[in-house]
Amino acid sequence: MLTYNQLKDRPRELLAATGLTAEEIERLLPAFQTAYAAEYLADRTRDGKPRQRRVGGGTKGVLDQPVERLFFILIYLKTNPLQTMQGLQFGLSQAQTNYWIHHLLPVVQAALDELDLLPERDGSQVAENVLALEGTPDFALDGTERRRQRPQDPAAQKDHYSGKKKTHTDKNIILINESTAKVVYLGPTENGAKHDKKAADEANLTFPSHATLDQDTGFQGYGPVDVLVRQPKKKPRGQELTIADKILKQIIAGVRIEVEHVIAGVKRCRIVKDVLRLTSEGISDLVMEIACGLHNLRISCRHPLPDFDLRNLLNSAYSR
Repeated sequence: MLTYNQLKDRPRELLAATGLTAEEIERLLPAFQTAYAAEYLADRTRDGKPRQRRVGGGTKGVLDQPVERLFFILIYLKTNPLQTMQGLQFGLSQAQTNYWIHHLLPVVQAALDELDLLPERDGSQVAENVLALEGTPDFALDGTERRRQRPQDPAAQKDHYSGKKKTHTDKNIILINESTAKVVYLGPTENGAKHDKKAADEANLTFPSHATLDQDTGFQGYGPVDVLVRQPKKKPRGQELTIADKILKQIIAGVRIEVEHVIAGVKRCRIVKDVLRLTSEGISDLVMEIACGLHNLRISCRHPLPDFDLRNLLNSAYSR
């Protein structure tokens, strides 16, 4: 059976299996333990009824330790295996694996929320979000699509069919902080046929003062109030762009590549890159939110912001 202790001293294998280093897992673990205890009370059964057997009694399961539970769900999110294959690695049946996946996903979400690493989901609150206030107020907006199973309902098939990807997809718009490379806002999970501009209009995004926003031509016509929007100019039909427009387009593209890097970082979790096989209501949105939170965790651990006391900095400047 695969365990965390087998991989914690093998950094390459641990990173390939979970997408996180040992230090990042250790940072997430205390919040995961707290969230698990709050989500599933020790003196209650799965149905919320009082336990008749004392806490800790009975047969010990293979995932009886918090670190093994976290290890289990991180591997599933990172590699997106068949549930049978996931179970074989941990000595579980497919039914038990399915239970633990749905049992642990809300706990990971709550743990990331406790660490303030989840993206904002309410567009009207972005201006006050701690992730938006880090660094400089420079943002980039883009849409991302994720493959999903083909719906059986003909109307749902039409709604989820993406002409751009030539397959059935779910779509989200993502706002990133360019100075920190963190996901600040994650839009609701929409069907793949929805246009990026319409999704952005419905999000009602607010921005900190003096903000700049980089976006591609898929958001043509979108311009939040009091925000400097930088967007490449579309080539007029039957005409060519001027030299100045082409140069400006290259400059903006060089800046906007950051949002593509962030989306690639989010999709290190193959559960939001490969076809999603989980079909429960709301599960597609949940795993995307968790993937964004895990990306923010990696960034905060590997590229921390400079830690300084502004008051002491000003006092020392005035005392010179």
